[in-house]
Amino acid sequence: MEQDLITPTGDGGDDSELDLASYAQRAYLEYALSVVKGRALPDVADGQKPVQRRILYSMVRMGLGFAGAGGARPVKSARVVGDVLGRFHPHGDQAAYDALVRMAQDFSQRYPLIDGQGNFGSRDGDGAAAMRYTEARLARISNLLLDEIDEGTVTFIPNYDGSTEEPQQLPARLPFTLLNGASGIAVGLATEIPSHNLREIADACVALIKTPKLADDELFAMVPGPDYPGGGQIISPAADIADAYRTGRGSLKVRARWKIEELARGQWQLVVNELPPGVSSQRVLEEIEELTNPKVKAGKKALSQDQVQLKQTVLAVLDAVRDESSKDAAVRLVFEPKTSRIEQGELITTLLAHTSLETSAPINLTMVGLDGKPVQKSLRLMLTEWIEFRHATIERRSRHRLGKVLDRIHILEGRQLVLLNIDEVIRIIRGSDEPKAALIERFKLSERQAEDILEIRLRQLARLEAIKIEQELKNLRDEQKKLEEILGSPAALRRLMVKEIEQDAKQFEDARRTLIQAEKKAVAEIKVIDEPVTVVVSQKGWVRARQGHGHEVGGFAFKAGDGLYATFECRTVDTLLAFGSNGRVYTVPVSLLPGARGDGQPVTTLIDLEAGTQLMHYFAGAPSAWLLLSGTGGYGFLATVENMMSRQRGGKTFISVGEGETICRPSPANVPPQPTATHVACASTGGRILTFEIGELKPMEKGGRGLMLIDLEAKDQLAGAAAYTRSVKITGIGRGGKERDETLEIRSLNNAKAGRGRKGKAADLGFKPTGIERVE
Repeated sequence: MEQDLITPTGDGGDDSELDLASYAQRAYLEYALSVVKGRALPDVADGQKPVQRRILYSMVRMGLGFAGAGGARPVKSARVVGDVLGRFHPHGDQAAYDALVRMAQDFSQRYPLIDGQGNFGSRDGDGAAAMRYTEARLARISNLLLDEIDEGTVTFIPNYDGSTEEPQQLPARLPFTLLNGASGIAVGLATEIPSHNLREIADACVALIKTPKLADDELFAMVPGPDYPGGGQIISPAADIADAYRTGRGSLKVRARWKIEELARGQWQLVVNELPPGVSSQRVLEEIEELTNPKVKAGKKALSQDQVQLKQTVLAVLDAVRDESSKDAAVRLVFEPKTSRIEQGELITTLLAHTSLETSAPINLTMVGLDGKPVQKSLRLMLTEWIEFRHATIERRSRHRLGKVLDRIHILEGRQLVLLNIDEVIRIIRGSDEPKAALIERFKLSERQAEDILEIRLRQLARLEAIKIEQELKNLRDEQKKLEEILGSPAALRRLMVKEIEQDAKQFEDARRTLIQAEKKAVAEIKVIDEPVTVVVSQKGWVRARQGHGHEVGGFAFKAGDGLYATFECRTVDTLLAFGSNGRVYTVPVSLLPGARGDGQPVTTLIDLEAGTQLMHYFAGAPSAWLLLSGTGGYGFLATVENMMSRQRGGKTFISVGEGETICRPSPANVPPQPTATHVACASTGGRILTFEIGELKPMEKGGRGLMLIDLEAKDQLAGAAAYTRSVKITGIGRGGKERDETLEIRSLNNAKAGRGRKGKAADLGFKPTGIERVE
């Protein structure tokens, strides 16, 4: 089918044509680049997205900069938004206001660039008041972004309608990309740059200016990690932080900070006063409510065992929680223990493990570089590019200032000449029809100097003015010398750069808020009383647990049409394994199994079974128990219960199953009170038996297909394999579909003894084997 064609010219007189696929590709690429560079990603030079840069520039044009003792008088945010939209940013007013609000929130930015007055929202997710109510002006630190903007430091480009100009970048005196960080989602790209401490970043910049080949270890020692606005603690090891800085991508483990307040009569309470980034008090309270008052999941009739156990775990240590945050304490979450006798560490660990008081913070250092390309950068590259930008900025500023100085010197030299010949100048001006040309010809002045002399006021011709001109010329020539030295010597320029960074850091530095101290991730260990229990599994997968051992098998009742699969005498701290037809092994702690009063509960409600998968076999025992695993294809291996355990409800892939094959019943090799198995017996559906020493088998911790147990003939399959010491029982189907079984003692089994992977010997059983299990 031919593609549709689009003719760019509407009159059809042009032969140029563009197929729809190419047009769509080009249009989408232009849109993607517009989003990446025009909205979502910050610039490595000034750390601002376009809307933020436009807001700052618009506010400084409106006279809202921080100058003098108290700064400018704030104006309604609606005025700022209106100016931004009308001159620079033709988008929605709410989008611009949201950006302005974020720039004023001290919990969103480490160093807020806007001083907001009124309701600018809270970290609990409360929105800001409407723009007609709030007021804003630039914060003092915004001077570091805007002070040099009129000194030829940056390139100006036309605004969207060509009526005025806007700066392509702001002349940032410090790398705000790292100071305030950024978060954004573009087309195919995203960024998550955390905030950092100003003094640490300034020290790193100075070190890289002085020693460009500074070792990574020394750089990371100066910038040990992010410094979030809300404080908190980074518990990731230094190596993980260094890897994230080295590659530009990573994830850090962060947690809240707290203190224990002692109360009267031995009582105490836990008070959280700093939260991880992106976490609010409201979110933590909602999570506590979900834990202590869980709701039945969609499609379920009752709470799951996990929900019930989690609720009991939390309520066992927590009595009450309340939010006492106020203007005096930005965060104050109070947790009261169930009793004062509960260990403080137990309450803390439970809260960290089950709420967002401990979480992960991503790092993705993606931004628009000096070359205009959006790239993920390392910390070193970010700082190096900013230093390059700052170098160019100081050079441009110095050239601009030198031009101003030389122009002023030129003017003053003309005035000085006039003052030396004042009477003649006055005579020429009074007697000439073209005084400008006459002055130029007589005193060899430039047009600029002559124009200045003609416009000069008479009072400026006094004797005192001559002294002032002489002094100003002296100062200007000193400044000229310094500027020419800066422009002529890279070393002098670098010294100036370091000096300015040090001055700015001294003026705006503050203490680090986020503690960096490696800790282990909090894991709430559910306490389970270690006691004997018998796990009962039915043929249809219903499971229950009865206290104690030694129960009569005939005493267990089942639903109609169901029967016993097996009973496992184990302990409450052990694990139930369920083997799926797809080779996955699913894990259920025995402590989570329902009691034996009813018919139990389907195993499928305790795990997440893949569609089209059936549970084939089960085993319950200690993590150290060894199992012989095999498939009908004749392969098998040894593995422990611990090898197969998984924390995921979806289990883990462990046994490789070939096409048309199924999993045979697992055989325990070392489950007390039976002695550890010494041999393996294999039975095929064709009636062949093979035994060999268990030492010929290979343990496989990560699972797989295993080694060949028995050499099967065509159309023959492995009915099962059992690990044994003295005897095994072979089960099967006889004539008329009647179930049969036969126990083989060690003497009979030794007759079929050979090496692993042999064909074995035909056994006169009188029935077709379907399975084999250990007797002794």
